Amino acid sequence: MTLLKSRFEQVINQIHKAEKTCQREGEVRLLAVSKTKPADKVREACALGQREFGESYLQEALVKVQALADIDDIVWHFIGPIQSNKTRDIASHFHWVHSVDRLKIARRLNDQRPADLPPLNICLQVNISGEASKSGVSMDELEELVKAVSELPNLSLRGLMAIPARAENKEQQRIPLRALKQALDNLNKSLGLTMDTLSMGMTDDLEAAVEEGSTMVRIGTALFGART
Repeated sequence: MTLLKSRFEQVINQIHKAEKTCQREGEVRLLAVSKTKPADKVREACALGQREFGESYLQEALVKVQALADIDDIVWHFIGPIQSNKTRDIASHFHWVHSVDRLKIARRLNDQRPADLPPLNICLQVNISGEASKSGVSMDELEELVKAVSELPNLSLRGLMAIPARAENKEQQRIPLRALKQALDNLNKSLGLTMDTLSMGMTDDLEAAVEEGSTMVRIGTALFGART
């Protein structure tokens, strides 16, 4: 058994265990965060059955997209900060974007999405812990952004994403995760939307995230080892 296979099975088992704890079997998807890892590692993960991969650095990602173009059903997620001059390539080569935090970027992705591709799946990044050092729309401005993005025809607003502040224990981890789930539920109800995705939970807070309603956990270190 390879190291990646062993790690992959451990992560899948951890997700299944967390799902079972809260009676949510089969509701959580694994997004393998492959940033800084070479294309051959992504290919190895594909051979194990993984198909969704998260990238943060555009030029590095485009090399992998090209190298793995023979895998028809691979799904690429952009999860890093977005600069205006990067939106055209992101709109053209990715299936999902998790890190939209302002309307200017959403409009550029909408306008630059190729006509022959389906709408680009979007999660809005929320600065759920109010950290000055992190990207993300504030909770106070979230509803206005949701309304605007939901009207863009070439984007499909799927949900919310957050990277909470580090917490000392599981109970503290739960607080911002629960707030993000509540925000999604409230927005769906008040605006008549059907957002279905909560992109939250990483290697250190996977279990808390699943128990608080995550539908997609972003796992890198536990799968591929420390970043290079």
